[in-house]
Order: sequence, then C-alpha cells, then structure tokens
Amino acid sequence: MAKPKVLITGASGLIGGLVIKGLSEKYDFSALNRSKIQGIPLRQADISNIDEILPAFEGIDTVLHLSAFLADVNDWENTNQVNIKGTYNVFEAARKHGVSRVVFASSGSTMLGYELDYPYGHIARGEHEKMPDDWELVDYKDPVRPDSLYGVSKVFGETLGRYFSDYHGISVINIRLGAVLDTDQPKLVRHYPGYLSQADCVQMIDLCLSAPASIKFEILDAISNNKLRWRDTSRASALLGWNPVGKSENFKL
Repeated sequence: MAKPKVLITGASGLIGGLVIKGLSEKYDFSALNRSKIQGIPLRQADISNIDEILPAFEGIDTVLHLSAFLADVNDWENTNQVNIKGTYNVFEAARKHGVSRVVFASSGSTMLGYELDYPYGHIARGEHEKMPDDWELVDYKDPVRPDSLYGVSKVFGETLGRYFSDYHGISVINIRLGAVLDTDQPKLVRHYPGYLSQADCVQMIDLCLSAPASIKFEILDAISNNKLRWRDTSRASALLGWNPVGKSENFKL
C-alpha cells in the first residue's frame, strides 16, 4: 500500500528535520522550502508567491505547514509576508489541488497573554513562592490572548483554517506547539511550563497526520507532561490518544 503523500513547508527547520527523520518510513514526504534541503523531493520557492508554490501541492494528501517567520516576533513586514500571506497561499494552494488535510503548526503564543494575569505570569517567571498549590488550566475554549504579532499571525492561521474547513471541506488540525528546542531541554526559566520534548512533538504530528478523516477542525495544545504547565493538553489525549512522556522538571538550568 502506498504511503500517504505529505508536503512539509518549512522543512529545513528543527521540527521539519525531526519529522523527516522520525516518520519517513510511514509517510512519503516532499518539501516546500525557500532554502535547499537534502533527502526528500523539494520545490524551492517563496511561500509568499502562490504561483511559485502551486506545483508543490499536486498529488498531495496532507500538508504539514511549519513555515513561519520567528526571528523577531513583532516584525510586522516579515510576519505579514510569511505568516499571513504565506499561510493563506498554503491553504489556497491546498484547496486548488484537492488536498484533504492541512496540519497547521500554531503556537502557544496565541495564549501567552494570560501571563499578564495571576498566577500564569508568576509560573512563567519561576516565582515559586508566589504560586498557588494548583491553578486552572487554560484550553482551546478560552479566548485567544496573543503576546506578539507572531502570536496574532498564528491566531489568523487558526481562523483561516476554520474558514477553509467550513467552506472548502479541508480537514484542518491546528497544533498549539510548546517550546521545541534544539537541545531538547529547557534553556530558560520560562521554558519550564511550556516545554515540548522532541519525541512528544513528533508523536503529536504523527497522530495529526494520520487522524481519522472524520475530524474536520480541531485546535490541540501540545506541551509535555510538565509539572508547571498551565495549558490543558487533555483534548489531544482524548481525541487522538496522545501520550506525552517528557517532563521539563527532569532538567535543571
């Protein structure tokens, strides 16, 4: 049986590399990337130019949309070109070529504005003496509160996905990814609540790529099983059987 054909945008990034390494036996990957990469078929193009990227979507079953501008979370010009215009182009190209699903790499940045409130800000700053014994977890049903223009762009992507799901029949799964790091362990105090281990990240993406066709639209939080986490990941566990095993408290700065 042929493997599902999955197009990865932004495949040269950390997560793209982890997915290609960990899941190539299960999926037939190709890449849409601005820079050259090795190992899988590549369409080298600028995501902000829909005419350049359209050929990459031909014959594709699922798109894993990882491409994003993150170098400066409040750089509007680049955020607009890549995260706004580029994300629209990805969904539109998927529609034109009859792609059945888009898995969108959203971000915890869509919710980090809650750190302006008690106790989430104290948790993020590692102010343990000011933390309560427990706290209410924030989930996908709570209002979005982006902490940056980058976060705003991810809210846009989720909402755009809702539109393409409702009106064009594309299955859209948004993953609000935690902090996936090249060292695979926290580098800063604020990483402890939102740390997402590389293995937990790849497991989540695999589950979303292979999720039942009956799933039309979802927003799922992805954070490892951290003691200090304040975003609720139970939706992904109940819906897809996600079982995160990483824990940020296993590491010390």
